[in-house]
Amino acid sequence: MKVIARHTGVIATMVIIGLLLGACSTLRTDYVKQPSKALPPATATPSGRYIRAEANQHVDESGFRLLTLSNNALMSRVALADHAQHSIDLQYYIFNNDATGRLVAQHLLAAADRGVRVRLLVDDISATNAIDMLDALDAHPNIEVRLFNPFHTRKPSPLSKATQFLLDAHRLNRRMHNKSYIVDGNVAIVGGRNIGDAYFDASNDTNFRDLDLIAIGPVVKQASHAFDEYWNCDAALPVQAFQGKHASHYDLAQLRVDLGRDARKFAQSDYAQATLDKLPNGPSGDRPGAWFWGSATLVADQPAKIDASKEETRALRIGPRVKSMTDQAKQDVLLISPYFIPGDDGTQYFTDMVSRGVAVKVLTNSLASTDEAAVHAGYSRYRRALLEGGVQLYELRPAAGVEQPATSKGTSSGVGLHAKAIVVDGQLVFIGSMNMDQRSKLLNTEMGLIVDCPALAVAVTNFFDTAIQPASAYHVTLSGPHGGRMQWQDSENGKLATYHRDPEASTKRRLEVYLLRFMPIEGML
Repeated sequence: MKVIARHTGVIATMVIIGLLLGACSTLRTDYVKQPSKALPPATATPSGRYIRAEANQHVDESGFRLLTLSNNALMSRVALADHAQHSIDLQYYIFNNDATGRLVAQHLLAAADRGVRVRLLVDDISATNAIDMLDALDAHPNIEVRLFNPFHTRKPSPLSKATQFLLDAHRLNRRMHNKSYIVDGNVAIVGGRNIGDAYFDASNDTNFRDLDLIAIGPVVKQASHAFDEYWNCDAALPVQAFQGKHASHYDLAQLRVDLGRDARKFAQSDYAQATLDKLPNGPSGDRPGAWFWGSATLVADQPAKIDASKEETRALRIGPRVKSMTDQAKQDVLLISPYFIPGDDGTQYFTDMVSRGVAVKVLTNSLASTDEAAVHAGYSRYRRALLEGGVQLYELRPAAGVEQPATSKGTSSGVGLHAKAIVVDGQLVFIGSMNMDQRSKLLNTEMGLIVDCPALAVAVTNFFDTAIQPASAYHVTLSGPHGGRMQWQDSENGKLATYHRDPEASTKRRLEVYLLRFMPIEGML
């Protein structure tokens, strides 16, 4: 009993120290927030008239553009903010205080200056480094910032964060992973990208291959409804709910100066020039281009999914709706997921598909490209069973000459996969924020678009086919006709190469994954 008491005392001391280190501004649980709703679609604006004219030719269908190029994805968001006349609603898991995050912030601020109402909802898990910028934006009368499922302190130190997780793990382990960007109630961007350099090919050491959809038509109203549910839920709290000093008009004025300076540097950068060079290769939010048309549904987890006290959350989750889409497969299923941990049930599900004649192809990260070694450890448990059942596996290669560190701690080097997409029978498409793992299924909230459109399916299939080429991905197979060793094949300068263990990964990284496989953490991944 004395030993237990001693450990309890140590934990209590850690808790007190952690909270003191991060308690300069604590969360008010009695803060009264004002609910708000999406504004009606702006129909009298140039964009509104253009979209209405397009939609009138496709009754009950929505239009889509696929954003495969990171440059287009960033500039589409910037252009849409510049054209906004009534409202901008943003919902993101990550909104970084880096070059691209500050560029987007500058254009949101300019829109607010024109009288546009801006509502920004950000998950609090990664908001610490951006909180001063977000707080300053919130000082603008036309901008309101809310944090989803926040910590009890405004800028928790690492120790304070760890302590709060220790005390409140069931709540804080559940995060809002949704990504949406809605302008004037007429156009929305939904997909896998957060706001930050790594998602737009602007990082020096981390860049992700990702997918978004620009959407117009009836599905945008569904996106606005989903945003309102999160914005007004109990877990979304204004930054003003933290006690202590908040940004003033002076802080906002200083932010304007800083953002203007940063934007000038960005405009003069090599990245900006590359963006100008690449933009002609595809339509963005402000330039004419072809739309893919089809019936569509926006699917989003209910915010109440994060309530750890609920024993059964199936009715709150989008997973069953996505599964009902793949259940319809008769010919083939293409699946793109950076984190792919099918579990026993999922492995059986996909191999049963193959046994009834459906070709199943999966693109995920390799050990060398993933930013989460623990996730790869979970995936590797099922790799052989998937291959033996006929599932075709492809793993994205890292950038040439780049190797992940032994313990990545959530950071990546080179190129990693971040896109989440499914194509069924060359007709049905899912693009969104949901990974194929237990965390997305049970813990985080997710969203995405399910679209019935063969032309869009072809575009996503082309993205898949390009990504799995031997120069870009390893094809994982078994060495013999009746099984055998796993092998990875790729091509360098037209020459095929075969490996018999995870390629381009260090011994330390392989050892890390090997040890992680023995830990009972799959339900958290």
